[in-house]
Amino acid sequence: MSIPSFIEGYGAVRLFRGAFAAPRDSLRAGARIRAQHPGEGKVLPSIREAIRACGLKDGATVSFHHHLRNGDDVLRAVMQEIAALGLRDIRVAASSLFPVHAPLVEHIRSGVVTRLATNYVTGPVAEAIAAGALSTPAVLQTHGGRARAIEAGELPIDVAFVAAPAADSFGNLNGVDGPSACGPLGYPMVDARHAARVVAITDALSPHPLASIDIAQDLVDFVVPVDSIGDATKIVSGTTRVTEDPVGLAIAATAARVIDASGLLVDGFSFQTGAGGISLAVAQDVAAIMRDKGVVGGFAAGGVHQGIVAMFRQGLFRTLFDVQCFDLAAVASYREDRGHVAMSASLYANPASKGALVNHLDCMVMGAAEVDLAFNVNVTAVNGGAIIGGSGGHADTAAGAKLALVTTKLAAGGAPKIVDAVECVTTPGETVDAVVTEAGVAVNPRRADLAARLAAAGLPLVDIARLRDLAADRTKGAPRPQVDPQGRIVAVVEYRDGTVIDVVRQRRN
Repeated sequence: MSIPSFIEGYGAVRLFRGAFAAPRDSLRAGARIRAQHPGEGKVLPSIREAIRACGLKDGATVSFHHHLRNGDDVLRAVMQEIAALGLRDIRVAASSLFPVHAPLVEHIRSGVVTRLATNYVTGPVAEAIAAGALSTPAVLQTHGGRARAIEAGELPIDVAFVAAPAADSFGNLNGVDGPSACGPLGYPMVDARHAARVVAITDALSPHPLASIDIAQDLVDFVVPVDSIGDATKIVSGTTRVTEDPVGLAIAATAARVIDASGLLVDGFSFQTGAGGISLAVAQDVAAIMRDKGVVGGFAAGGVHQGIVAMFRQGLFRTLFDVQCFDLAAVASYREDRGHVAMSASLYANPASKGALVNHLDCMVMGAAEVDLAFNVNVTAVNGGAIIGGSGGHADTAAGAKLALVTTKLAAGGAPKIVDAVECVTTPGETVDAVVTEAGVAVNPRRADLAARLAAAGLPLVDIARLRDLAADRTKGAPRPQVDPQGRIVAVVEYRDGTVIDVVRQRRN
């Protein structure tokens, strides 16, 4: 897709030039600090009072995190008060947005919110963006790209609002105590360190000090106790369960064989999967191989779910590095298990850091909405501009892992998933090593070494173009809605280094 050199409402475009083309050296921006004098308290009676105390003005940027996922109620509550105070032209910088954040749509339509940056978005907010409701293009980042942008000063935050499952009166916060426990607070760790002001909103205010601390008091300006910050049971999404579909299970079994044949599945093995049904099944199959071979991995990482927790508790990994929990079993493990440790989004995936953990992954297993002949992957927009999510950690982990595997069926919902060219590039093909389907495994031509290993192991190798043809046959060549090349740009897709890898244009009526 053609990307202009200047996008109205976004600015000058730095075009994507390659996954590793960014300069190694970068600058870290400082944070504005508000000193607390002896005797000053931090606890305020309401969100409105906290907004006033922070001096929030028109045009400001406020940030939120998504550890409560579809159970979060903090963004709604804060934006309701911002609107009631008459503030306008606000930029919302949220690590992810879910259907529960539907009230944000009205703030977009009324002009309270005119700018939006997020790593993942589904539900009514995604639909509103695709329809052109936002006056400027939304910026879709990666998890690591967001952390990099905040630390570099490219995404300055005026007030970070942290949904804190537990807080003490001095402003220490954690995610393991209280009725809304959600696990490690990996995303707001970055926001809290770099925002001009930090407000913790909690439904479990404790005397000082908390026994466990994710974000320390020296980073927090104010604490607001409320009745509820949300519903932690809704951390679990409908897709966070092992697939029972025979085709999906067969794909998972093949993917586990690919990992075994890669030569990476030895002591010290490091691993991450997404939370989709096939990815969870891959974790189960890899666990069985590790037990059979007596392999003890070094670490598993990322968003942690019950499948990875089970492997850890079986002794298959020495450590879990956790940026967010995908289910309550992971929350319990973070609370109880020595060796299950928190990491910030920056430690996880910031490409400008001194040691992003993704760079030490042996294997990452991820899904796809579309894969094309160049191995580019789309998990952002389909059907002529319908926004379905975004990168999250997809592009970050693909760039860092020694083996980046995409698992996908050939077709779904009557549409092919292996195509000539993806509608929107989320993850560049140069960072994807192989695609595993029910019809076989396509290996990126860049990885002749991997293809040789898989062939020697008897795995069914097939050219990506053959998979494209099979996918078309399955769907009988069903036409796909096309992107309107003249449509207004409603979202800018940034690669992890801040360059623009693609855009999303407004859907045709």
